[in-house]
Amino acid sequence: MFDSVLLRSLLAVADSGGFTRAAERLHLTQSAISAHIRRLEAEAGHKLLERTTRSVSLTPAGTRLAGYARTILALHDDARASLGVGRRVCGTVSVGLSEEMVKAPIIDCLRRFSVAHPDAEVALQVGLTGELLALMRAGGLDIVLGSRCGSDERGEVLWSEPLVWARGPLALGTDDATLPVPLAVFSDQCPYRAAAIEALARAGRQWRIVCQSPSAGGLMTAVSGGLGVTPVTRSCALAAGLQEVTTLPALPHAQFMLTSTAKPKRSAALLLAQLRQCASRGEDS
Repeated sequence: MFDSVLLRSLLAVADSGGFTRAAERLHLTQSAISAHIRRLEAEAGHKLLERTTRSVSLTPAGTRLAGYARTILALHDDARASLGVGRRVCGTVSVGLSEEMVKAPIIDCLRRFSVAHPDAEVALQVGLTGELLALMRAGGLDIVLGSRCGSDERGEVLWSEPLVWARGPLALGTDDATLPVPLAVFSDQCPYRAAAIEALARAGRQWRIVCQSPSAGGLMTAVSGGLGVTPVTRSCALAAGLQEVTTLPALPHAQFMLTSTAKPKRSAALLLAQLRQCASRGEDS
């Protein structure tokens, strides 16, 4: 059995992107973190981290072990909480979800956390990822689950999937490069909107925004009715019954992220461990 202390150090390095930040997160010295990683590599019999002058990343063996580590530590923390071991979990944990993250497994995870810790309160806010991250940086949120398209925002990648152009059943003439592409999008804080406009600009295509909606429901209705095309994940396009448009410039993959404050409080740290398990299965729900 791997030592939970060593596993926590591995995940701290992987999630924060370096030994210095990991040490700050765990309130340890950098040399202590390095010693933990050396011991864990000796026990595992594999090199777990690749170090360069600029970054630290998991090796394939490190990635496999990190997956097991998250499960082991989540079960460890759950067991301690269910048996009443340690300090009582209390206070408010503020969680931000993008609309794509409002799925049954994640909502059930929040419910189970509330049941297991009756003295803790989960405050949920749904919005655009950019707005939620800004709110977290301002101290208004503890945890954010949302998407990005190649930004420099730090966070833990849970999964990724292709971003595609989608339309309703009516053809919109997007094959004609002399016509502006009619876009149906979220607000400026949406990473998909930024990725779409950047892709069109690189290809020299003109565009016009024909619909801007604060909600996914309103956007899908507008697109289904033939008002315009929208950048959306392939799974969302399929679920909404939209058709993929393959003649427009390629879009990047959307990455779904779990992000928290630099030094999460105990209640937030416990919820983070549980969210990693259920959110990583979000693409299957």
